[in-house]
Amino acid sequence: MRLCIPTETNEGKNARVFGHFGSAPYFTIVDIEKDSLETIDNANQHHAHGMCQPMHALTGKSIDAVVTGGMGARAVQGLNQSGIKAYRAIPGTVAEIVSQFTKGGLEEITVQNACVRHGCH
Repeated sequence: MRLCIPTETNEGKNARVFGHFGSAPYFTIVDIEKDSLETIDNANQHHAHGMCQPMHALTGKSIDAVVTGGMGARAVQGLNQSGIKAYRAIPGTVAEIVSQFTKGGLEEITVQNACVRHGCH
């Protein structure tokens, strides 16, 4: 299972989750089975509302789920069409989020409970 967690910094397991998927400075990709991670810069973090293209930064990274503080309905729909689920992160670090995810403690984000604007949680 490979998780993509939008983060504030590129500090690996100590990086704190960012509040919104598309405007995160970094994406930390965690491979739970291999206990490995990779951090990618989000070159598209500054964009007009509704115009983000975060998946461009993740092309070829083969992720199974995104765990984030918030995400709009169109992003959820796009991920779901690609077979990727989205989950609402708890505030904390990558290590804490991975722990909660593996315990089944995170809510799935759906089109119905997605964010309406940036900054929602």
